[in-house]
Amino acid sequence: MRLIEGNDVRAAQAKLTGITRVTPLEHSRVLGELCAAEVHLKCENLQRTGSFKLRGAYLRLLGLSEEQRAAGVVAASAGNHAQGVALAAQLLGIHATVYMPERVALPKLAATAGYGAEVVLRGAVLEESLAAAREHAERTGAEFIHPFDHPDIVAGQGTVGTEIMAQLPQARTVLVPTGGGGLVAGVAAAIKEEHPDVAVVAVQAEQAAAWPDSLTAGRPVRLREAQTMADGIAVAEPGALPYAHVEKQVDEVITVSEEQLSRAMLLCLERAKLVVEPAGVAAVAALLAHPDRFRGPIVSVLSGGNIDPLLLLQLVQHGMSSAGRYLSLRLRLPDRPGSLGGLVSLLGELEANVIDIAHSRVTGALSVGEVDVEISLETRGPEHRERVTTRLEAAGYALYERR
Repeated sequence: MRLIEGNDVRAAQAKLTGITRVTPLEHSRVLGELCAAEVHLKCENLQRTGSFKLRGAYLRLLGLSEEQRAAGVVAASAGNHAQGVALAAQLLGIHATVYMPERVALPKLAATAGYGAEVVLRGAVLEESLAAAREHAERTGAEFIHPFDHPDIVAGQGTVGTEIMAQLPQARTVLVPTGGGGLVAGVAAAIKEEHPDVAVVAVQAEQAAAWPDSLTAGRPVRLREAQTMADGIAVAEPGALPYAHVEKQVDEVITVSEEQLSRAMLLCLERAKLVVEPAGVAAVAALLAHPDRFRGPIVSVLSGGNIDPLLLLQLVQHGMSSAGRYLSLRLRLPDRPGSLGGLVSLLGELEANVIDIAHSRVTGALSVGEVDVEISLETRGPEHRERVTTRLEAAGYALYERR
């Protein structure tokens, strides 16, 4: 199997000129202070279609013969690859059919259709959509566009690495969110040939981490289950070509937890003013988890920013909770005038900001003369959160649920 080389990536870069954006490399002061090193964010969330996927998809479709273009293309994706293929096909005048899971987020479905693709909802999970797309290719003769396991895909994604080294030649560590491996393989191919001293680190969600077992086994190994909020990197089995690159050129594969992902997303939103999806913040989550581990200057790739607004709301709350800044309580109060006012007054003294409050007299577990109160609070951090709960208990409030 021939690996992608620097010349392949440079050729891809020339073909993508005017099609993809040279995305910005933003300095992060807050991460720099945390890591005691210079840290930059490579903002592929600001790429056309909202992720790096257009790079590889356009190069792959550009390489099709006239006969293949006439037959059309087919792909399967829950979001980013779908949009990349859809826009690439629109730009090149090729008919694209994209299979998506039946419960795909509506904004991703609308965006894919908006780029001109024919969208077919099939299957409860992405694996079923992939099977349907392959069957479509066999039945119609359409070209199946794999999301990561093809030389053109890897070379196209590698242009992210070429841009990084042009923007920050002194970079010494590049962290890359990793699912099937197309992006990290391309970045490694672009960097390692001329800059072998630059560490390329693949970052996976620990609840969908196929790479550690695969590298131990010496071949791609399929996960039995992959359940993570980072659906963009929840890939059950690495690709063969990406595997060859990762095994030879990637310095390290590390994993991050769901809490670290949500905290990283909240940090990007609050401090960098960047909307990034859970998969896209994996590299930032690695810095939060291991601030002293990497040699600077450090570049963290933000691989995508396509996120359902409802999921964004849930993840912001999860991130605030993980950072000790969100507290949800359930407690019981005497059902008499002033009880709720007394609780709110004490919370005000404790400088806890009330976000939401629900007051009910009809919960089955209540005794006569009691009310159930569920209250959501914004706190300033873990110590403040603990102080709030301690003072409430000391004041006689029975807290029977907290999160």
